[in-house]
Amino acid sequence: MIPGTLGAVPEMPGMPGMHGTGRLAFNVHNAMTQWDLSPFPLLVLVVVIAAAVWYLRAESALSARGRQWSGKRTVSFVAGLVTVDLALQSPVATFSMGYFQAHVIQHLLLMVVAPPLLALGAPMTLALQTSSRRGKVRLLRVLNARPFQLLTHPVPVWFLYYFSMFAFFLTFALGFAMNHMWVMDLVNLAFLGASTLFWWPIVGLDPIPHWQMGHGTRIVSLLIGVPIESFLALALLSSARPAAPMYTVGSTHAGAAILWIGAELFTFLALIPVFVQWVRFEERRSARYDAQLDAELAADRIDAAPVSEP
Repeated sequence: MIPGTLGAVPEMPGMPGMHGTGRLAFNVHNAMTQWDLSPFPLLVLVVVIAAAVWYLRAESALSARGRQWSGKRTVSFVAGLVTVDLALQSPVATFSMGYFQAHVIQHLLLMVVAPPLLALGAPMTLALQTSSRRGKVRLLRVLNARPFQLLTHPVPVWFLYYFSMFAFFLTFALGFAMNHMWVMDLVNLAFLGASTLFWWPIVGLDPIPHWQMGHGTRIVSLLIGVPIESFLALALLSSARPAAPMYTVGSTHAGAAILWIGAELFTFLALIPVFVQWVRFEERRSARYDAQLDAELAADRIDAAPVSEP
């Protein structure tokens, strides 16, 4: 049970479901109904719907040309969009104001669930296959631009992905952001953007002109993060102070446990598609090598065949 959820705690006048401490009471009703309808979450909902409509229309246009698009990619991309909205508009976002557990769940959704799902949808590939010639030229120009190369360099992206959580959770930054929600909104978008840049080459379905990663490197990149995430969770678990003033110590420790278990679980799950891609890649390479050998042997037999006299 999440700390601070006892129904006997008095509610604040005029604020149904709120404890005297100002925290929303955790119960089934609030967990189902407390969706955030403020401007930022509504904007997120509009963007998510627009992205889903574009993706589905692009898939339909590709199908109309007689070219098939994997249904698994569509399901993955739409699931990623739904995850983003759940993180920023659902009761998870609402409860994050009073419970560190909810805040951790929100960050897991934004950093280790939504980005790989979106990347597995291969939206860049779909855009290149369905755009006009002018659209393709513009998109490729962006992908090959020098600023974009610097932005997507795997080394700074790797450090930003793994160590930004340390800077956020172990300093005053979390409390400051939670007391200035426009800052928290920007931080959430930054975490989502940095995580997207991290997972894009890990999944490796979309074209990345300059920073291709081998399958072994992708797996190592994920595995190195395991002790880093564990150290962050242990630091929070051993802390005698809450992660931010609006949280309790018990809530902080419970959130740290969720962070530890959730991060390692999703890392393990992410290794599965990467490993499957590696196996399929090796199978295709072996098939190409075998076909090349067969062609060379056939050519040798033709060259060695005796020429009949007329």
